[in-house]
Parts: sequence; structure tokens; C-alpha cells
Amino acid sequence: MTDITTPPSADETPVDPVDRVLARADARSGVRVFGAAQALQDERTAYGADSDGEQWDREERAALRRVGGLSTELEDVTEVEYRQLRLENVVLVGVHPQGEQEDAENSLRELAALAETAGAVVLDGVLQRRPHPDPATYLGSGKAQELRDLVAALGADTVIADTELAPSQRRALEDVVKVKVIDRTTVILDIFSQHAKSREGKAQVELAQLEYLLPRLRGWGDSMSRQAGGQVGAGGAGMGSRGPGETKIELDRRRIRTKMALLRRQIRDFAPARDAKRAERKRNTIPSVAIAGYTNAGKSSLLNRLTSAGVLVENALFATLDATVRRTEAADGRVYTLTDTVGFVRNLPHQLVEAFRSTLEEVGDADVIVHVVDAAHPDPAAQLQTVRDVIGDVGARDLPELVVFNKADLVDDDTRLVLRGLEPKALFASSRSGEGIDELRAAIEAALPLPAVEVHALVPYGRGDLVSAAHESGHIVSQSHEVDGTALHAFVSARLAAELQPYLA
Repeated sequence: MTDITTPPSADETPVDPVDRVLARADARSGVRVFGAAQALQDERTAYGADSDGEQWDREERAALRRVGGLSTELEDVTEVEYRQLRLENVVLVGVHPQGEQEDAENSLRELAALAETAGAVVLDGVLQRRPHPDPATYLGSGKAQELRDLVAALGADTVIADTELAPSQRRALEDVVKVKVIDRTTVILDIFSQHAKSREGKAQVELAQLEYLLPRLRGWGDSMSRQAGGQVGAGGAGMGSRGPGETKIELDRRRIRTKMALLRRQIRDFAPARDAKRAERKRNTIPSVAIAGYTNAGKSSLLNRLTSAGVLVENALFATLDATVRRTEAADGRVYTLTDTVGFVRNLPHQLVEAFRSTLEEVGDADVIVHVVDAAHPDPAAQLQTVRDVIGDVGARDLPELVVFNKADLVDDDTRLVLRGLEPKALFASSRSGEGIDELRAAIEAALPLPAVEVHALVPYGRGDLVSAAHESGHIVSQSHEVDGTALHAFVSARLAAELQPYLA
């Protein structure tokens, strides 16, 4: 194929424009100036477990993914018919005080993973050391000028700040760098908007987006003009326009508040169905285990390993938003539920915590919390603290917690010693290789609460339903078959104990 930068000579065969565009796309694809985001796994180790079940959701989501390495810039007028969608090119910026450079670098790598998950290409990342962010432009005035030159040199479309910017900071920084400026919260909200599937999840994301948008409305020109009001002479409005007026931006704010009130009512309307399911489980004394943890730590993979649930597993941040409940059985026959919950991240926007409070109730109402930590993450201590802070916000700090370091197949023995120092009682597991899964299952079953009432009963053979119920919802200590019936020593619920009352020994 002729080089795409050299026009064909008279004796050469002309190059097809489509081939030229595809060749240039192949040459450009895979370029990462900033480097791969450490919050994401190596693709070779991300999947591979054969016990995940049928993950049709992953194929459906991947079918809509945009293709990197394509460009909309025209280098030849003959290419006008073959332009393709180009991914958004971004530059990351952050500010950190003295002595916190390593933590700031980890946070910026996590922001890179968030940007890639949202569908952008990260070109570069810069950090500035200063005690506090500049109240005007976030970065200092000199660094803001340097950022403008870097953006122009790389051809970036967007600048992402590793914090939540004030509206004035965002506008001032945009005026300097001359491209769109967004913050970390905007990226997270965008990911949630892409991944939300259920009606409740979409309503929760929309509510969080509107709460974030409300103080950041901007108006230009006619959008700030009066809808009514003003005085005769100045605007020539005349009768019907005197008195107080309302600007366009005030109308927008009122519409947003009205929409937020509607969304809150819709989310409240979803509560009865959740409460009914939860009440049924409580009535039957079915213990609940919530799988909580940092985003992309492998919570859904562990759920699939433990139950073959087949829920979506993807090498991306916040792949799971809606709580997924699966029924499973312990070795002694007791039934309990495992719940996969939304992942957490450092500096999680408070709008999302409030909007997803109904989803996080599954954590607060659980009997046991399985806290999943990414063993291969560069800063697992920050993961532990972040998740525990959010667990405390939903009132679940006092619940039994079982810490599991997932992706144990990616760490060496020295790293395991360091992790053991963080959590001496933690377990190591790998949802990909199956290492430690049996130990984890046994630890979960040992942590399940025992029913409240201890009974010794001789149940007639005609009431086998009571024996079956004791096996399903209670804990059997011993069982033997006598002449007159089945002798049971078990811990059962108060309701089942009342039914066994006539047969107590």
C-alpha cells in the first residue's frame, strides 16, 4: 500500500480513499500519551472464569461502544464521505499540597480510568503542588497558561479537573484554556448515565445530574432577558409588563426544581416493591449478605463465582449500578441471599450518595457485609477507608464485616504480607482462578446469624414440612429418625418455633 502521506505517481495505481482512511486509523490507534489507567485490570486477566454464567448484558453494552483511533479531521477532500466519529481527547489536571504527591498521582490515574470508561482518550496529565487550589482558576495563573499551551500542542478537546470545581472556577479556567472544562463529578455522572438500565437507576442518575446542574446554570444574551416586567420608556414594553419579572435562567431553575420533585416522588414509589421483597425475606428469616467494595474490585465476579448468577462483569468502573440479589444455600442447607451493590470511589459525589440511598439500603439492611478490596490496586488502604466511610453514611458501620482481597492471582507473597498488615483477618481470593472461593464461602456461612430460638422436638413423620422448613431457614445441630418421628435439635425462628410447640420434647 502506498504511504498515506505521499501522493501516487503517474505510473502507480491510485490508492482507494477508504484504504487510506483505514490505514491512518490503524497507525493512530492504541496511542496513549498518559499511559494505561492503573484502576483498570490488564485485559488478559480481566476475564476468564467459566462460572460467570451467560453474560448477555456485556455483549449488549459492548455492541454500542465507540471505536477508538478514528478521526474527523480532513486531510484530503476525497475523504469527506468517509469521516468517522472521533473520541474525545482529554487532559487531566490536579492540585496537591506538599507531601501528598503519591496520593495525588493515584487519584489522577483513577481519574484517567474514569475518563476512559466514559469514552474519552487520555492524552496527558499534570499536577501542581500548592497549599490550596486557586479560588479563581483552580490552577495558578501561570500554570493555567502552561495548561493552555499543552492543550493546544496536543489538540485536546477537554480538560478534566480532579476535584469538584465551583461554577466560577470552571468558567474562569475555560476562558484561559479555550476548551471545555469539566470536573471529576461530571465524569462520574456521565458514566452512571451510560450504565443505568433499570427505571429506578435511570431516575436516580437523572436526579443526581439535576442536583449538580442546578447551581451551574449559565445564561448568555437573550436567555437573561426579562419574561415580564420592566418600566415603560426603557424597553417600551408598555401595559402588562410592569412589576416584577422573571428571567429565563430563573424559569430554567424552577423547571429543574419541579423535575427533581417529580423524580423524588418516583423513587419513593419504587420503595414499596423493595420493602415487600425485603419483608418477605425477613418474615422467612432468610439472612442477607451484601457484597460491597470499591468500583472494579471484582464484586460482580465474586457473586458469579459463588452463585453462577451470570450478572454483568466488565473491565470498567461502575459497570454495576442496580442491586442484584441471588439466592444460594449453605453447606448445612440454610438459605441466604447475596446482594451485589454499586461500587464506591474516592470523592464520590454527594449527589450520587443521596440519589442512590435507596440502593444503598441493601447494605444497611444486610446481616453480613463482604467488603471486597482490589489486592492489585496501588493504594488498597484508601479503598478500605473510602468504602467504610460510605458504609458509615448509610448506618451500617456496626454490621459484621468480612474483608476479602480479590484478584489474589495478580499479587506476589511480599504484597500479601503488606495487605495482611492492613487487615490481619482478611481472606485472599481470586474470582478468575477460583483461589480461596471455598474458604470465602465457608467464612460467609460461619458469619451468618443463627436463628433466635433453640428447640428440641420430636416431629411426626406426617409433618415433614416442618422438618423441611427447619432445614431451609434454621440451623440443624442434630437430627435422628426415631420410631415416632424425627428428633430435631435446631435453632429456628420464633414463627417456626411456635409451629413446633406441640412437638417439643
